[in-house]
Amino acid sequence: MLKSVSSDEKLQKLLSQWGVASRRQSEQLISSGHITVNGVKAHIGQRANPAVDDIRIDGRPLNPDNRPDKRYVLLNKPRGVVSTCDDPQGRKTVIGLLPEELRQGDIRLHPVGRLDTDSTGALLLTNHGQLTQTLTHPSHHIAKTYRVKVQGSPANGLVEKWRRGVSLAGKMTAPAQVTVLHPKSPALLEIVLHEGRNRQIRRVAEQLGHPVVGLHRTAIGSISLGDLPLGHCRELTPQEIKKLLDLL
Repeated sequence: MLKSVSSDEKLQKLLSQWGVASRRQSEQLISSGHITVNGVKAHIGQRANPAVDDIRIDGRPLNPDNRPDKRYVLLNKPRGVVSTCDDPQGRKTVIGLLPEELRQGDIRLHPVGRLDTDSTGALLLTNHGQLTQTLTHPSHHIAKTYRVKVQGSPANGLVEKWRRGVSLAGKMTAPAQVTVLHPKSPALLEIVLHEGRNRQIRRVAEQLGHPVVGLHRTAIGSISLGDLPLGHCRELTPQEIKKLLDLL
């Protein structure tokens, strides 16, 4: 249901509330000239009131009747693909891996958070802006599960240190679940994180002297890749969607 707004709010916030895109992607839509307010191209930080202003995307008025249905997709991201909607360097993006029907019209799926270009595995995409804001906010500690291959064979003491937390840029990481699945070099670990600092696993592994040679995310919360092939995607089940929406 469209959120009722009776006063001016920042345009990117409105677009996110309406489910058009995440706030970050809404800013991209505005800066690239896709959004107009009362016939004039919008700008970042502009305020608007949907009760009195004519807000359009690519010439189509935004209102409750023409908003796209909310879609929720799980992708098994391959290595070398960037977790953005577009890339100035011309690299392949996760949007380019979606089937044609999910790239048409006003659906405008966007990735929820990011997965390093060199990493593979589970990535959620949606056009539900409020859900994206919730899942990526630091206050929501959604568990993410990884299979990580590292150089060498970490000693038990180092593994325990990783579990307790290490200092990155002067700030301790939160405790993590670290299970050694295969101890011999290259060791295979299963790691469950409840925080998402930039390249966290790779940085911790490097600091402990066992650099990552392969990183694959297998699950986000209770949503698991299962046997979904690399480079393929599927829409979430009603049960999976309900679990996500329960977080709102």
